[in-house]
Amino acid sequence: MNKHRKFNRRTLLRGAVKGSAVVVGLPILESFLNENGTAFAADGGALPPCFGSWFWGLGLTPDRWEPEIVGHGYELPEHIAMLNPIKEKLNVYSGLQVFLDGKVNQNHMSGAQGQMTGIVTKSAAEYDESFDAILDRQFGSNARFRTIEVACDGNAASGWTARGSNGKTPCQISPLDLYNRIYGEGFQDPNQAEFTPDPEVMVRHSVLSAVTEQRQQLMKSVSSNDRSRLDEYFTSLRDVEQKLAFELDRPSPLPACSIPTLGDEEIGTLVSQVQNTHRQFAQLLAHALACGQTQIFHVTLGNAFSTLRLPGEPSAYHALTHEEPIDTDLGYQPKCKALAEQCMAFFVELVQAMDSIQEGEGTLLDRSVLLAFTDHGEARLHSMKNMPVFTAGGAGGRLKTGIHIAAEGDAATRVGFTVQKAFGVVSNRWGTESNEVTQPFSEVLA
Repeated sequence: MNKHRKFNRRTLLRGAVKGSAVVVGLPILESFLNENGTAFAADGGALPPCFGSWFWGLGLTPDRWEPEIVGHGYELPEHIAMLNPIKEKLNVYSGLQVFLDGKVNQNHMSGAQGQMTGIVTKSAAEYDESFDAILDRQFGSNARFRTIEVACDGNAASGWTARGSNGKTPCQISPLDLYNRIYGEGFQDPNQAEFTPDPEVMVRHSVLSAVTEQRQQLMKSVSSNDRSRLDEYFTSLRDVEQKLAFELDRPSPLPACSIPTLGDEEIGTLVSQVQNTHRQFAQLLAHALACGQTQIFHVTLGNAFSTLRLPGEPSAYHALTHEEPIDTDLGYQPKCKALAEQCMAFFVELVQAMDSIQEGEGTLLDRSVLLAFTDHGEARLHSMKNMPVFTAGGAGGRLKTGIHIAAEGDAATRVGFTVQKAFGVVSNRWGTESNEVTQPFSEVLA
């Protein structure tokens, strides 16, 4: 190990693009770690934990997603078979429910609220602290961003996180703006009263071009393994930039082309649009986590009254859950099932983006936990029972994976409590009324 290395895990590459200050963090390199690749060489400290939540609305098709075998060795049913590539780093929880305790079911809200806050209230106005705030206090992080929240449907109010009783935290809805937030340093031009770095300029010129000399110096000072890792990292970042830049360029006009009148339509809710936005957010968030810019993030695929839409389909997802008849031969709503499967495919992309970042003997996903949750067990009936819940990642070796937990009738808050325990939160209970839990799922705790 080189004791005189000039770069460490807190190093930031700094530069300027057209007068805008930019900053590029470094991923965890081999040279930062001990010989086993399990802790930081400088102080023996463990790699910092990361937590993320991922919300999709309207659940899954009942009786089509639950594995038959409990524990290890289960097979994923066809409805969620797209999760197979991440199965070994995934836990599936079935049979869970959110209890209303006599309160009116606030459709598409109570179920998600119960899982994130441990509380079901009488009105949405009472939405209180989500459990990521408990983890934030536990982590004691000095990361640049306390949390990063994004929504893929263009609705900044789609998220489920809150820091207190002041309501839910608004989400970032533009990958370009998130790029600017992560890589723009907030530089103030002394010659202008107001100055804001322009993400369009940053993307077109690349933040990497602004730190070329530092990058070259860094590449010369690290091992061949770290050079490969950095090359992968910088290539991935440039790929994100190129995709963002491509979307800024409008095609040349075609005189014969005209746009038909389709009436009012929300921009960005087609499956392909949401997927593209989600994919860009996934890459940006994985980079932000790998470079220590944050330890906590939240992704909302779409608001609970999901406006996700299939091509050529006049009704959005939420409307379909109530309007589409159950096919008598199939036994389910085929369009709703197809949309739910699209959502699961998006989840896989985020998990794989995190798992693709190698850190010593493991990956970014291995030191993280990603909680995937929804609002209803059966959206058609606004059911609070048999809510599908998933976790991905090993919490730095503190969470076992590849397990199906069948917990018929148990409070869904047990999953959030289990995540808290995996990250070392000292508490003997979480939640209120029937959603209060005192026992984590010990089967998955290492």
